[in-house]
Amino acid sequence: MRGNLVKREPERLAHWNQLDLYQAMQSLRADAPTFVLHDGPPFTNGDVHIGTALNKTLKDIVCRYKTMRGFRTPYVPGWDCHGLPIEQKVTREIQAAGEDLSTAERRARCDAFSEKWIGIQKEQFKRLGVQADWASEYKTKAPAYEADIIRTFASFVEQDIVYRSKKPVYWSIPFETALAEAEIEYKDHVSPAIWVKFTVPTDQAEKFGLPTDKPLSVVIWTTTPWTIPANLAIAVHPQVDYVVADLGAERILVAQALLPQVLSSAKIEGEAPVVHTTKGEQLEHLATRHPLIDRASPIVLADYVTTDSGTGCVHTAPGHGAEDYLTGLNYKLDIYCPVGDDGCYVDDGQVPAELVGLSCLETVEDLAAKKTSPANIGVLKMLAEKNALLAKARYPHSYPHCWRSKTPIIFRAVDQWFVSLDKANHRAKALDAIGGVQWIPGWGESRIRGAVEARPDWCISRQRSWGVPIIAFYGPDKAPYIDGGVIRAVADKIATRGTNYWYDAPATELLDGVELPAGWPAASELTAGRDTLDVWIDSGSSHNAVLGTLQGTTSWPADLYLEGSDQHRGWFQSSLWTSIISRGAAPYKAVLTHGFIVGEDGKKISKSGQYEKPPTSDRYINEHGADVIRLWIASQDFTQDITLSDKILGIAGDAYRLFRNTFRYQLSTQFDFDPATDTVAVADMDRLDRWALHQTAVLAEACTAAYDAYEFHRVFQLCNHFCSVTLSAVYHDILKDRLYTFPANHPQRRSSQTAIRAIFDTLVRLLAPVLTFTADEAWSHGTAGSDFTDQTIHLQDWPVIPADWKNDSLAAEVAALLKVRAQVTEAIEPARQAGKIGKSLDATVSLAIADDVEPAALLKQYQDLLPELFIVSRVDLTTTDEKALQVKVSHCQEHGDQRCPRCWRWVPELSATPHGETCPRCAEALG
Repeated sequence: MRGNLVKREPERLAHWNQLDLYQAMQSLRADAPTFVLHDGPPFTNGDVHIGTALNKTLKDIVCRYKTMRGFRTPYVPGWDCHGLPIEQKVTREIQAAGEDLSTAERRARCDAFSEKWIGIQKEQFKRLGVQADWASEYKTKAPAYEADIIRTFASFVEQDIVYRSKKPVYWSIPFETALAEAEIEYKDHVSPAIWVKFTVPTDQAEKFGLPTDKPLSVVIWTTTPWTIPANLAIAVHPQVDYVVADLGAERILVAQALLPQVLSSAKIEGEAPVVHTTKGEQLEHLATRHPLIDRASPIVLADYVTTDSGTGCVHTAPGHGAEDYLTGLNYKLDIYCPVGDDGCYVDDGQVPAELVGLSCLETVEDLAAKKTSPANIGVLKMLAEKNALLAKARYPHSYPHCWRSKTPIIFRAVDQWFVSLDKANHRAKALDAIGGVQWIPGWGESRIRGAVEARPDWCISRQRSWGVPIIAFYGPDKAPYIDGGVIRAVADKIATRGTNYWYDAPATELLDGVELPAGWPAASELTAGRDTLDVWIDSGSSHNAVLGTLQGTTSWPADLYLEGSDQHRGWFQSSLWTSIISRGAAPYKAVLTHGFIVGEDGKKISKSGQYEKPPTSDRYINEHGADVIRLWIASQDFTQDITLSDKILGIAGDAYRLFRNTFRYQLSTQFDFDPATDTVAVADMDRLDRWALHQTAVLAEACTAAYDAYEFHRVFQLCNHFCSVTLSAVYHDILKDRLYTFPANHPQRRSSQTAIRAIFDTLVRLLAPVLTFTADEAWSHGTAGSDFTDQTIHLQDWPVIPADWKNDSLAAEVAALLKVRAQVTEAIEPARQAGKIGKSLDATVSLAIADDVEPAALLKQYQDLLPELFIVSRVDLTTTDEKALQVKVSHCQEHGDQRCPRCWRWVPELSATPHGETCPRCAEALG
């Protein structure tokens, strides 16, 4: 066996490809029970980065282990092909080239872009050693898959849970589209907080019994100044006490509990006497005046108003907030949104001319420079000019950002398609299904349960072209028409023609042969919609499109989903919703999550990194080899975030060399061993060899339990300790004399060769799922005597440990002797340091202990084994009154012994041989 993984691993990949290893693994288990790990599709817009390599490697380890355990493990890889990032990159290329393309042409470019990266990523996954059914891979852009997405959507429509409404949604200004909750991430953000005065006309003050002798204003507080033009009301809590405070020239109305904070924020010193107190419910319908626009802003009641911060008077813009929207519906307010798709104020006759065209977007550059948006600046300027700005401050808080553009989102009311998650009791069904799934680690259950409980109705429409269209039609009056049967009929056409057909064909052709429901206009009067489905429906439909569809290859539900912990809000959840709605059950039996890869500074290494593209898997493989990367991955508790650095990979490389050298040593001992004729029965083996088999049995049991629990880091720890301590520091170290100096057919030598053969056979199988290349190389040399064999390790069974390997009493005895060995080693070292002896074989060790104290009896029982166990030439046992073991070390020459030039042991006398004088044992070997 040689190293040089970077060169030799591709040669092994070529051998596996020649064998068609994946199909060979499936054929081997053709009649076995099935274990299905369903692949969450990676996005196809760039190289495989180290985080994706982590994910795919973990999946490969699971599948290889389950295969060796006797399962058929079909693994169908997938690719997530639609979405904003691809469309954005392609659009930039088109703009740079100055091209003017149709929607269909743009989609074709996106298709080609995605296909290019599928090819690149596939080769990168293969280089990692991932075995998969590449011939059956699924792509979310494939016509048959797109049709299944549409059919999944049809099941939503058929249950009457899809509706169209104008209400606030997360909106990405750079991408000009709505976002789902899974597409946002919360980040620390500093917003301009403002306290704004809404004046109370005198007639309104009189009507509601408020003081009228000085100007009066209701003060609101907000951290989104740009929403002030959309204000239509002010919400107060019905049971909160509100006060009118006298500021001298004017008066303000705020919640009593918040008055001190308001005065402090406005830097108002001195007295501000309260001249009036009232309950919030007494203020309902009080019509204040908007500070920038000539319209009323009435007081409304809302239980969500608190006195934790602000003024207790909540700025209400129904077109820009979820609670505001509900309040607007309750009070029949307009769902008003004066901001366009591009995030700029529109000229709608209400927005002040000074604000029209100003953008609400805070760019990445703005954020870095700690600048706010032009819209915020414009509103602040106008408020100050109109003396409506009581105070302003910088307000740090957590705020939602678009996960792709890394910019703050806005809440914006637009007509969108939604899925009602509570109608038909689907939310309750999803929460009930969660309890029937195994979540690994256990906290995953509470994470997804919280996400499902808190999720609002699902906004499923996107204003993009590279995606699966929402099969909806619009009449002459722009009214929407949607029907499950129509959707399924169109899906059948798309299954063979692809979704470009939706964009290319007129409605009359799309609906040709389709029976339209009663009340629909004629097909000639209909227009096909242009919204696309949320891409989380694309990937979330994969269980419907893939599991159980490949001629019995896979089955539904999956035994395991395995992805990053962020997918509780993403793929795990979208898959759960689509499955609950379309099938009434969860699509998975177990869900395993891993953390993120972080740098030494603790910061996440993410593919969507803002400033620096994360390292690709190829970089690390080309430096260290795939097996070192796989070993590093397996060595980590991947349920937590994982730190990566070149230093850490260097440590993984050291561990790799330990395992490789262990295999090399074991194979080197087998050069003259024929299992057919030289194998020694366990009952006839030397005690040290039987102890080693016991330790191997213990290792195999522990590793199997760790694999079953997906605790691969425990497998690494167990095998690392076994190789470095049990084998290298003890067993292999002791055996060198026996293996290299005993006569070839000496019973003890054959016993040790038998044991090493059995240990190798077990250890190489235990490590095969992780060290996929090296284990196969070692197996090939151990079974075929060459680099490659058609009977690869990956076609072998998991080790079955014979019952007679376990020997607890022997293990306890040897454990006690090893404690004595440690004392002897500790006593030898000072003598070595002082130059009294050289190698440990120069030493005579005297052990003295009282007869009635342990381990006196044990030492006598094993007296003949002690020199070999301690790796010294002689061990003398004497009796003393001392209860503690006494260890003395002397040079063998002091006892008149002579050193054998062959084995370097010291003996009382040497024997003459044709090769010169040797010890009697070596004389026998030479003879």
